[in-house]
Amino acid sequence: MRIAIIAMGSRGDVQPYIALGKGLKAVGHQVRLITHENFEELVTAYGLEFCPVKGNVQAFMEDPENRKLLESGNFLAINARTAKASQQAAVDWAEGGLAACQSMELLVAGVGGLFLSLALAEKLKIPLLQAYIFPFTPTNAFPAILFPQSIAKLGGVVNRLSHHLFRQIMWQGSRAGDELARQQVLDLPIAPFWGSYDSAQFQRYPILYGLSSSVIAKPSDWQHTHITGYWFLDEAPDWTPPPALLEFLQRGSPPVFIGFGSMVSRDPEETAELVLQAIQLTGQRALLQSGWNGLRKSDLPDTVFMVDSIPHSWLFPRVAAVVHHGGAGTTAVGLRAGIPIVVIPFFGDQPFWGQRVAELGVGTAPIPRKKLTAERLAEAIHQAVSDRAMRQRATELGAKIQAEDGVANAVAIVQELEKCGAFCNEN
Repeated sequence: MRIAIIAMGSRGDVQPYIALGKGLKAVGHQVRLITHENFEELVTAYGLEFCPVKGNVQAFMEDPENRKLLESGNFLAINARTAKASQQAAVDWAEGGLAACQSMELLVAGVGGLFLSLALAEKLKIPLLQAYIFPFTPTNAFPAILFPQSIAKLGGVVNRLSHHLFRQIMWQGSRAGDELARQQVLDLPIAPFWGSYDSAQFQRYPILYGLSSSVIAKPSDWQHTHITGYWFLDEAPDWTPPPALLEFLQRGSPPVFIGFGSMVSRDPEETAELVLQAIQLTGQRALLQSGWNGLRKSDLPDTVFMVDSIPHSWLFPRVAAVVHHGGAGTTAVGLRAGIPIVVIPFFGDQPFWGQRVAELGVGTAPIPRKKLTAERLAEAIHQAVSDRAMRQRATELGAKIQAEDGVANAVAIVQELEKCGAFCNEN
């Protein structure tokens, strides 16, 4: 089949879909990935066809006003600002998506490209397969990722309502842009005020989740849904680690990795100083992810090494613990590595993953970014590297995840759907 995957967002949002596309291509499908223009090198490194749309999430997050919002952790304010930017780009995305999806036989999308994909599926009369990397289907089992997990004590009805509210937050933030795309580019009727969640395109096919059932067990009320295992994108075949990094790793005990991915700080110098103080308090060796403005390599002691963009799949099994922002992708790689995790959530789904790590007993209690101090970070790092029971649980969970092959499972489901003719009835 000719398959188009639409994946918008940060690098962590896009990588699982590259992995899925790579798996689909390996069994003979023609795969085209539609994503932001700054991911061309990443996509083409894995042999997939790249179709760019405007936008650079990292550049957007580095805007001073957006830095301030990120540190506040106010998801509604962040979502409103993101929605405004998306509305401005909606027409461009629709034009690029429409051109890229001509002659395609299947669309695959997660939350990042969902509403654009729904409109394109309706316009081109091609099937849409939902493929998510965090819970998006309503359930009585647990609250939506945007809400405090403590509301679970109020019962299943409240849990389910939280998911519907979350879906509305996502849709209402995209509705104005979707309306422009439908009117100016796609010549389609405006979507319903409450969204197209009940549409034929949304309901017809199974839903795939690139998650491990050892991390989130499938709720009994998730019908027509498959939890396949994570969709990991390992390092490219021609990638080699920098010699200086190898030398640092070999000359001492495994370090602690500290990095916040695509998250940015309003005061990066202050954050860098906080992290260095915490490392000094613990006496641990450390790897710092680059991007800390105001922090130069010459500022670092011999026990600290700064790394650029290093594949987490290669690096995490070589460290003692990981401190990160709690993005879904980074959390997954950390869990697979079988090492303790310290989550410093900024916003969105990050508190959810931080809480889940703690509930599984494979990491410390999360420390919200706005409550982070050098002392709290040092205490969490000390617990992560010294708690033997936590390390054992992390090792055991890592072994379970390593035994899964989420990409192969997802590809097998697509193959079976194609074999039984499920994708042939759209017209």
